[in-house]
Amino acid sequence: MGTKTMSKRLAPTRWTPRLGVLVAVCSVVFVVGTAVQTFAVITPELMERSMALSGRSAEEIAAESPGFLRALRLVGIAFIPLNALGVLAFRYRWSWLFWAMLVISAGQAAGVVAGMVPPTVLRASIDLYGPLGVLPTLVTDGCAALLSLILLGFLLKYRTPWAQLRED
Repeated sequence: MGTKTMSKRLAPTRWTPRLGVLVAVCSVVFVVGTAVQTFAVITPELMERSMALSGRSAEEIAAESPGFLRALRLVGIAFIPLNALGVLAFRYRWSWLFWAMLVISAGQAAGVVAGMVPPTVLRASIDLYGPLGVLPTLVTDGCAALLSLILLGFLLKYRTPWAQLRED
């Protein structure tokens, strides 16, 4: 008395575990990089320097800098646990996790790649900390862009999350 189900089972390919490991490792790097950026690089001095570079007056800087600092830190604080979700990919290949990591990585990438972080913030980071001041942003946002493209590429190739094949 068998019944046919409409859904097909998914079988892993050689890429399935590799994608899981890649996502998990990137997630650890993104958590560390985002924490460094949020709590060590983004400072009141950075905000003031960034706003001065954008041509704001001393009065505008004094009025707007605390809010801008708070907003950037809140974004970083939000991305820390979101990125940490990706560590689950080391062991689990849930579809929702794939989609979540694709969206989270694309969102993280939007910081520098889509210009959501103003160039004056990057310039101020270099002014205050040297080239290492932009390293956390470049690593987290740049690598998140690469991870997004990799996940999207495998999704397009296999038409399923985690590079799996549909069994008939």
